[in-house]
Amino acid sequence: MKSKQCLVIGLGRFGTAVATTLYEMGHEVVAVDTNEDNVENVTNLVTHAAVLDATEERALKAIGVADFDVVVVGIGTDVQAAILATMNAKSLGAPYVVTKAIDEMARRVLERIGADLVIRPEHDSGVRIARQIATPNLVDTLDLGSDHAIVELEANERIRGNLRDVNLTGRFGVQVIAIKRGGKVEISPRAEEELRAHDKLVVIGLAHAIDDLRRYLGG
Repeated sequence: MKSKQCLVIGLGRFGTAVATTLYEMGHEVVAVDTNEDNVENVTNLVTHAAVLDATEERALKAIGVADFDVVVVGIGTDVQAAILATMNAKSLGAPYVVTKAIDEMARRVLERIGADLVIRPEHDSGVRIARQIATPNLVDTLDLGSDHAIVELEANERIRGNLRDVNLTGRFGVQVIAIKRGGKVEISPRAEEELRAHDKLVVIGLAHAIDDLRRYLGG
C-alpha cells in the first residue's frame, strides 16, 4: 500500500480518530486545530501536529495544502468553519477533500462548494447498524459512494449449487468477487465453484441490488 500524505483539520473525537488511525496504517499525517490542547493530545500520535486556523486561506497555503493527497475536514458543530476550510482547501488546489457534515443541509452545501466526499458519521454508522440488525446474515459492508458497494454476505440454503446455476448476476445484478471458507479465500471464483452453507460471499454491485439479495437471504 502506497503511503499517502494526509492533512486532518479539526481534532475532536472524529478528527483525532481519523488522524491517529491513518498514522497507525503507515501514512504521513499532519493534524491541525485551533485548540492547543487538542493539538497537544495528538502530538506523539501523528507525523506532525500544529495549531492552525484553516478558515484562514493564508494559513492553509503556508502548509502547502495542495501537496496533500487527502485533506479531511473534521470540524464539529461550527458549520461556517467547515465550509470555509473546505472552500479554502479546494481553491488552493487540494486534490481530494473529505468533509464531515452535521446534518443534511450542511451536506448539500459542502457538496456544492466542491467537497469530494461528504460524510455524516453518526448518520452513516446508524444506517450500518440498522442494516446489521435487520439482516443478520450481513457480515460487513464497504461503501463505494452512494450507488455501489462491496458487501460480505453469508450463504444459506436459499443459494445452493455452483455459481453458474445460482446466477446471482442474472437474478440480482451482483457479482461474486471472492469466497471465504474455512480460513481460505478464493479470489475471482470460477463459475463451477460450488457454494456451501455458511460460505462468506464477497459481492459487488449497485446498492439497491445488494439490498434485494440481502432481503432474499434474510427471508
